[in-house]
Amino acid sequence: MDIQKEKIRNKIFFITGGAGFIGSSFIKEIIENNEVIVYDNLDRDSLTKREFFHSKNLTLIKGDILNFSKLKKSIPKDINFVIHMAAIAGVDTVIKNPVKTMEINIIGTYNLLKALYEKKLIKKIERFINFSTSEVFGVNAIRVEEKQPSNLQPVGEARWNYAISKLAGEFLTFSYYDKFGLNCTILRPFNIYGPGQIGEGAIHHFVVRAIKNEPLLIHGNGDQIRSWCYIDDMVEGIKLCIIKEKAIGEVFHIGNPRGTITVLSLAEKIVQLANSKSKLIYIEKKYSDVEIRIPDIRKSMQLLHFKPKVDLNEGIKKTIEWYKKQEIL
Repeated sequence: MDIQKEKIRNKIFFITGGAGFIGSSFIKEIIENNEVIVYDNLDRDSLTKREFFHSKNLTLIKGDILNFSKLKKSIPKDINFVIHMAAIAGVDTVIKNPVKTMEINIIGTYNLLKALYEKKLIKKIERFINFSTSEVFGVNAIRVEEKQPSNLQPVGEARWNYAISKLAGEFLTFSYYDKFGLNCTILRPFNIYGPGQIGEGAIHHFVVRAIKNEPLLIHGNGDQIRSWCYIDDMVEGIKLCIIKEKAIGEVFHIGNPRGTITVLSLAEKIVQLANSKSKLIYIEKKYSDVEIRIPDIRKSMQLLHFKPKVDLNEGIKKTIEWYKKQEIL
């Protein structure tokens, strides 16, 4: 018997930002046996072209997280799980839209929590999962643990607006946990990749261009270090946070330390695995960057029994094959 499937059955999910890469991948796993309501403005759409999009169990409400009245009306009275993924993300997008980043990531989170409170759902929902970010640790994040202090970066550098706004969302979520008894969990994903990814992720960028034999663009000299986690393992982490009572009131890092590699080596690996003729081109890095990001996942392993299963080579091969099948890259 699949314990996860038995526990995640006949439930109602309300997911903000559910049309994104992680959200749509998670929905794919649960849609058969559960009702899912997605609230999303579709700025990044990885959902509507998925094979399960027309499922009778899926409802898409196109709306802005800043539109409080519409958001509140969209939340059903009978609900089991709320997963908050709506956010502005991606380095280039954040730098170009610092005000919008702060508004959506902070005010949007507040709007959702306030809506749940006003509808008297705070103590009724089984779990509120808020997606944060590994970037709260700043430039150098070497085997960082959940309780390790966040590392705030210089005020005025738009690059860090995303991290600050996400950290504010963490504090706000835990305020509702302390004050009103919200059954919350915070997730900090570490460099998730895989089929269906959209936006500015390095593996997405490298794979798509490698398939087309186009140059792979590397910011700086490529010595930045990342730990890459395949999307299936991320989805597994979300499901574990749903079914494990020990997840309530906790922060978890979801990532794969075994997938650690420099950006340059990653690009070379993708060219090789894709059997590509792409050249590597180095371009100037015009923004502050994370030099190293490796998670410590011992807490997730101990409390959730989380264990990433997909190694980097296997994950990249699966990602390449998926994108090769797409009509439009």
